[in-house]
Amino acid sequence: MSKVVPGRFSAEIDESFVVFLIGLRVNNIWAVNKWLPTVQAMGPMLNSLYRYPEKGFLRHEIFFRLSPLGVVLITYWKSFEDLEYFARNADDPHLEPWRAFNKSIGSDGSVGIWHETYLVGAGQSESIYVNMPIFGLAAATRHVPSVGKKETARRRLDGNNSPAIPH
Repeated sequence: MSKVVPGRFSAEIDESFVVFLIGLRVNNIWAVNKWLPTVQAMGPMLNSLYRYPEKGFLRHEIFFRLSPLGVVLITYWKSFEDLEYFARNADDPHLEPWRAFNKSIGSDGSVGIWHETYLVGAGQSESIYVNMPIFGLAAATRHVPSVGKKETARRRLDGNNSPAIPH
């Protein structure tokens, strides 16, 4: 388990970046031969991305849900171009599992896949982590104390000097 860092912290990033969410939902728990290979393909992809930081991948967080069974992966990227190149490049470990998913599962309904992509401009994000391990965007970028211009959501977004605690 990651070490909890007591106090209030924020992520600091001066450049634009991408948040890519991808999830799997098991619609038929008995179709293990359909969903298990899809789940198992994620490990080699992540290992490759961490091994080659020049691919533009910054970090990931993963979450599991029991009912309905599913997984959500939150990833942070330097750019959409980096994300897209990884997804489409035949030399990277994504394209073949994606093709296998489409061939094996297609639209039979046993497994659902979804993703969302968010392009975040420089200065267009804010975050707070209170009594948390270094996590999420802060782990992908810089983990800094949430004081001064980082003390409130408004300050983190636009530097407005609204009070930290409204009176």
